[in-house]
Amino acid sequence: MKKIGVFDSGVGGLSILKALHAELPHEDFVYVADSGHAPYGERDDEHVIARSRLITDYLREQHDIKALVIACNTATAAAIHLLRQQHPDLPIIGVEPALKPAVSHSKTHRIGVMATRGTLASAKFRTLVESLTGQANFVCQPCDGLADAIEHQDATKTIALCACYTGAMGKFGTKDGEIDTLVLGCTHYPFASQHLSELVGAKVRLIDNGEPVARQTRRRLATLSPRETPGQSVLFTTGEHQILQNAAQHWLGLDGPVKSLLI
Repeated sequence: MKKIGVFDSGVGGLSILKALHAELPHEDFVYVADSGHAPYGERDDEHVIARSRLITDYLREQHDIKALVIACNTATAAAIHLLRQQHPDLPIIGVEPALKPAVSHSKTHRIGVMATRGTLASAKFRTLVESLTGQANFVCQPCDGLADAIEHQDATKTIALCACYTGAMGKFGTKDGEIDTLVLGCTHYPFASQHLSELVGAKVRLIDNGEPVARQTRRRLATLSPRETPGQSVLFTTGEHQILQNAAQHWLGLDGPVKSLLI
């Protein structure tokens, strides 16, 4: 009956939590939005590693979690290897931009990748791209400010940034030389998928990593909840609790109160 821990720099990880709810409906989750120390994607590795360590320690010590999902591409890239070394007995599942599924889907072999600057600059991302050398041409676009706009549900700014960044990537479509697949390489970005689809066209496939992460979490769990009743989620934030409250209600239909966390 132990909970599964999930954390992100803000509300973006709710897209992963939503997929986890669908895959593991009887499990309990504890979610931490580190909004008071965001955005991770525009901070240095030392900052992200320090926060990831602190939150992991908190989830283990205060909630005795049975697994940890790092619902943040930037934190995964910067810290997952260190967290696995420090917690060898804890299943730790990370996220990464879904380049491999995109390669399988793309017909033009030209794939767009929207992500934070921190993710795109990471050694983990470079290794992922290198492993796919010759299989596709990746057009990588750092999206400064987009996660923050989504975090604060600023629709006007979100739409403007989506238009700016997709416009900078080149032509989208299904013809030779066009980008026919767009990878959403930040867990915030699926919450802007409607705007992105309108900008790039209905024929362009948008790919995120929620479902693969949820399936991997199920595979990694040593035990599953024996209950047949729906599991519960407890939400914490290091920032403004109303932001997470509104996002959880808007995107997941969760009405429970959000608790403040001072770490």
